[in-house]
Amino acid sequence: MGTANKITPELQDYILGVGVREHPVLARCREETRRDFPDRVEMQIAPEQGAFLALLVCLLDARRALEVGVFTGYSGLAVALALPREGRLVACELDRGYARRARAYWESAGVADRVDLRLGPALETLESLVADGAAGTFDLAFIDADKSGYDDYYEACLTLLRAGGVAALDNTLWGGSVIDADDHSADTLAIRALNEKLSLDDRVDLALTTIGDGLTLALKR
Repeated sequence: MGTANKITPELQDYILGVGVREHPVLARCREETRRDFPDRVEMQIAPEQGAFLALLVCLLDARRALEVGVFTGYSGLAVALALPREGRLVACELDRGYARRARAYWESAGVADRVDLRLGPALETLESLVADGAAGTFDLAFIDADKSGYDDYYEACLTLLRAGGVAALDNTLWGGSVIDADDHSADTLAIRALNEKLSLDDRVDLALTTIGDGLTLALKR
């Protein structure tokens, strides 16, 4: 049985140096977010997660992708850069300030035309896509938003994904709190319950990986 490595700052630097081909605008987004939002930097995915999402786009030959939770735009940019020119990412964000900042990075990288930014509650956006006949038409969905909404987002995204499409859910280890019996916070309970639900969900093939803060992949059957 393999032993998981503890990701020290030095090992993280090594991963970034040899394992991630980070676009210059992605690097700028990451660095400026760390500078300007020091108390919220954990909301941004790690560079290796961005590289992994981009690789998923290529492996799935994705043309249509969903993102639930944009923040400053790093994950959306990673996906948009990997999409073909005709590809589209529907990105759901509630906060207008985050959305403006994200769009600036997308424009700087020359991929803003690949992103359909939808402002407002993400579940309403997802439900409107279903109502408009988009069920079964998306290749990839990335969920990284309020944890209490994960179950609803997952169900809506699963409806929108095609067979063979993948839902990727971030923060499913939640800093290790998922195994802390004394942690009964709403976010922890929501993640814990969804993890247990996913483990029994026969609609998907499943892998909970230790990339970042836990990245669960659910492939729709």
